[in-house]
Amino acid sequence: MLSRRSFFLATVAVSVATATATSLLSNAISKPGTPLVFTGIVKGVAVGGYDPVAYFTSGQPVRGDKAITLQHDGATWRFASAANRDAFKADPVKYAPAYGGHCAWAVSQGYTAKGDPNAWKIVKGRLYLNYNKSVQKTWEKNIPSNISKADKNWPKLTS
Repeated sequence: MLSRRSFFLATVAVSVATATATSLLSNAISKPGTPLVFTGIVKGVAVGGYDPVAYFTSGQPVRGDKAITLQHDGATWRFASAANRDAFKADPVKYAPAYGGHCAWAVSQGYTAKGDPNAWKIVKGRLYLNYNKSVQKTWEKNIPSNISKADKNWPKLTS
């Protein structure tokens, strides 16, 4: 049988552990009001500095040039060429990644996480990023359902 002191100390330890875990979890998952564009890889820069148009024109991630940029949705976007910058400027909805470049899997689950420019896929003309290639494999198991869920969750996460 535990003494009152031992019971009290055990209760305090459990409470502290629970509070710590809750705090860590709440810091890892974005709250509603998430910025529209993820800029956490390169501060203030969308898609980690990669050219969003290049995914469509080159079929691969291409680093943008620091000298060829455009401001859009509160972020700096970098491009590999002036032509790509101009294409984005003419139709940003076509080229900007879904969910502002946040992880498509995370958004489908009701939270946000970073989108990795190297874990990408174009589906029906839309660019999607995922947290990493492992998460991307999970997301790819049911892309239509995951996109549908993410489309429903995204407005709640950014309002």
